[in-house]
Amino acid sequence: MSTVVSATARLAGQRLERSRASRQFEGQGFRNTAPVGPGIQGNPLPILGEYFFGGTQRTPPGPLPVEDPRGTWARAPDTGLRVTWLGHSTMLLEVDGARVLTDPVFGDRASPLSFAGPRRFHAPPVSIEALPDLDAVLVSHDHYDHLCRSTIQALAKRRVPFITALGVGRHLEAFGVAPELITELDWWEHHRVGPVGFTAAPSQHFSGRGLGDRNKTLWASWVLTTDKHRLFFSGDTGLTSEFEEIGRRHGPFDLVMLEVGAFHPSWGTIHLGPENALKAHAMLGGGTLMPVHWGTFNLAMHAWDEPAETLVRLASEQQVRLFTPGLGRSLEPSRVEGATPWWRDVGERMLVPRTAP
Repeated sequence: MSTVVSATARLAGQRLERSRASRQFEGQGFRNTAPVGPGIQGNPLPILGEYFFGGTQRTPPGPLPVEDPRGTWARAPDTGLRVTWLGHSTMLLEVDGARVLTDPVFGDRASPLSFAGPRRFHAPPVSIEALPDLDAVLVSHDHYDHLCRSTIQALAKRRVPFITALGVGRHLEAFGVAPELITELDWWEHHRVGPVGFTAAPSQHFSGRGLGDRNKTLWASWVLTTDKHRLFFSGDTGLTSEFEEIGRRHGPFDLVMLEVGAFHPSWGTIHLGPENALKAHAMLGGGTLMPVHWGTFNLAMHAWDEPAETLVRLASEQQVRLFTPGLGRSLEPSRVEGATPWWRDVGERMLVPRTAP
């Protein structure tokens, strides 16, 4: 028992030492390059009124269409790059022979509680057990809608490598992931798993899972590279000029996966939303844009489909190529001509009067 305690204490000490050595660590926690303020900007009363009395359709008016991707997974992608959106920021990326799972959340709620908190609009397209063999799991930061205890506990049994930001490993270890399978990266640090290189890059956000642990772990955006492909995954972030540096160092990208949901003008410094996602996309150097972080949880005051609708409209005006696969739809981005607004069918099915057979 004492040996286990000593090993745990040693790892905790090493983790703290690495955190304190980071340029992003200041005082008792991590910080953004530019100050973003304590949270909600301005008078919170209108926001509370909007939350409790707003008339927007924050949940879908009917069941969302979900496909089973296992048949597609049985054959390799012809182009070397295939993406399966499993909801929110969870994606199975198949890139040049490797499979990477991002921000896996298969639990029913994005919450520390099993009986309260934002609940899924849809079931996961597949169970964790039905996932194919994985080469790596990428966790961008420690918020509940990106790091799910029950999901990590199940994935830990697979003994797959985990890549994450500084400090997040303490959560992964607590959830059962073997320490030797965890790699924590500071911004601009790099690690390779098989054919895929992972680089932690700047983002503008915050961290914490409860009282007293705000910003004790780092948040990051992520660059994934192989000999043939370059991908960018934003995690959670507000708009930051650092995207230009990421584009200069690592672009151009074949696929840019940016968060567009859970946004509000009052927290525009920590989430992108559709308008800022397009600005970030341009700063990164363009490429095919895939919106993520929407359509699974009610995390803001906007209508459930507003992020996608706004993005499609603005992207059309700006001639940005969008990739919008449906839930569980496994597609190769280079073989898709443009956006597929699958979410519109959900509302139409409910609004069109049914006729007698």
